[in-house]
Amino acid sequence: MIIPRVKVCCISSIDEARIAIECGASALGLVGKMPSGPGVISDELISQIAKAVPPPISTFLLTSETRAEKIISHYKKVFTTTLQLVDELETNEYALLRDQLPWVKIVQVIHVIDKKSVEKAVEVSKYVDAILLDSGNPNLSIKELGGTGRIHNWEISREIKESISTPLFLAGGLNKDNIRHAIETVQPFGVDLCSGVRTNGKLDKQKIKDFFYVIENESV
Repeated sequence: MIIPRVKVCCISSIDEARIAIECGASALGLVGKMPSGPGVISDELISQIAKAVPPPISTFLLTSETRAEKIISHYKKVFTTTLQLVDELETNEYALLRDQLPWVKIVQVIHVIDKKSVEKAVEVSKYVDAILLDSGNPNLSIKELGGTGRIHNWEISREIKESISTPLFLAGGLNKDNIRHAIETVQPFGVDLCSGVRTNGKLDKQKIKDFFYVIENESV
């Protein structure tokens, strides 16, 4: 089996970015303003980290904006390589993003809650460069849009994977102890880490090394 790409999310400093890259990350997640969840940093710091990251490492701006004009405004403060849209958009908003930011990759988060998540992912996959499956719940009074540290139903994730042709990232409570089963079940293009490689909120170099050891030596 092909080893999935690894994105390390909730990067909070240039030093954390360096550690993640040294350990093998191919993408970094930089969290903008959110209604809840960990890892939020200022747009100024996101911009500084994005500028410091060498190619071909991808930088993902996690934005909770849902209108194209506000997403574009947010992007122009940071200039990452990729937009990670953590909340739902109306389908016409994607065309506006493509028109104004044709060089930027678009990744849409689908929060896997039930079978309806499959329908959402199939529809949205037509408009984006990748789908990222996470374990939040945008239906709560205070939206959960990521960083929950929870796993979700990977059987639903696999159904989504088999229903779309767009590359798929898997997120939600992944760590060295469950990643092999997650990869075997879902077979994602990439995986996305946050709490599973942190200790007391800080990126833990040993945990990242342990995670990479598992996927590089025990994947089937």
